[in-house]
Amino acid sequence: MFKSASSVERLANRLARLPGIGRKSANRLAFHILKLTKEEAFELADTIREVKDKVGFCTVCNNISETDPCQICTDPKRTKNIICVVEETPDAAAIDKAESFNGMFHILGGKLSPLDGIGPDDLKISELLARIHDGDITEIILATNPNVEGEATALYLSGLLKPLGLKVSRIARGLPVGSDLEYADSATLSRALEGRQEF
Repeated sequence: MFKSASSVERLANRLARLPGIGRKSANRLAFHILKLTKEEAFELADTIREVKDKVGFCTVCNNISETDPCQICTDPKRTKNIICVVEETPDAAAIDKAESFNGMFHILGGKLSPLDGIGPDDLKISELLARIHDGDITEIILATNPNVEGEATALYLSGLLKPLGLKVSRIARGLPVGSDLEYADSATLSRALEGRQEF
């Protein structure tokens, strides 16, 4: 049986830990990296190191950013009294790219999933409540993914937020159930935001 050099094997093992990368893909990536020139490989390694050194989380919205607060939170042109709540940063990026929403975001950092041991305390829910308490927020748009966990998260948040006297809305069903926001096209996201309904 063919055996790779131990350092290549370690690289493939590390790559296989990445989400969506199976063993075959990890091996292909490892051998591709091996074929790179030293300069290209070191540039890749330096870029990874730079991301880990420079990128953090916004203390206001939990977005990934090189500044704190992030560019969205400090943008004077954005509507400050509406917050769109999403699961992860790629969801916020997808909605922002659709150019139908000009308010603020709040990234939960996941979704409720009791089977995976993820409860309310594992998400940035207390930070959202603090933002509402400290600010002049009039509407919360719940834009969690339209799957079982996303719906459960939206329902849980609605129960917390409605008693605060806020308008709580949910993005419309323009998105297919079981899909993820980050893979939706801009037109679908625009329709979903425009057709949102109050909870």
